[in-house]
Amino acid sequence: MKQALSLIALIAATPALAEDTRELDVHEHGVGALNIAIEGTTVAMEFHAPGADIVGFEYTAEIDADLAAIKAAVATLATPLDLFVMPDAAACTVTAAQAELESEEGHDEHDDHGDADHAEHAKEAGHTEFHAEYRLTCDNPDALTEISFDYFETFPNANEVEVQIITASGAQAFEVERDMPVLQLGR
Repeated sequence: MKQALSLIALIAATPALAEDTRELDVHEHGVGALNIAIEGTTVAMEFHAPGADIVGFEYTAEIDADLAAIKAAVATLATPLDLFVMPDAAACTVTAAQAELESEEGHDEHDDHGDADHAEHAKEAGHTEFHAEYRLTCDNPDALTEISFDYFETFPNANEVEVQIITASGAQAFEVERDMPVLQLGR
């Protein structure tokens, strides 16, 4: 129980921490990360995905089409139940949702996107990452037996989401892939 509370507190504090440090985590194109904490009827979620997965590029947007793509992506990411579908029986509603694009020009940490000349790529493109936080209330949390990842239909460059879940019964880690987009929670 304390683990779930700790993750919920960490997720809630993330925006304040993001103001102090803008360094992006190492990421692998095609792979997002979703952290979920479930306690009682509260579900807290934190999601990260490389910019290339969401909008198809990681450079600083300057033209209208790229800026529009980012704006549309942020709006889409702010609707978690359209991307991460919970069973109707769980009766989940969104109580808070926010999404944003984080970028770091000249980012030079190594990631696994496969470019042979990563340093040159980093100087030219920088790295961007979408970040979203959600808080849900589920009237029947026992019915949270699965999550369908419609996220993959929405974002065709995404291939996998690494999921970590903390509940009163402990922590679990999963990989959800495009070809098997349903996570069985086994609650």
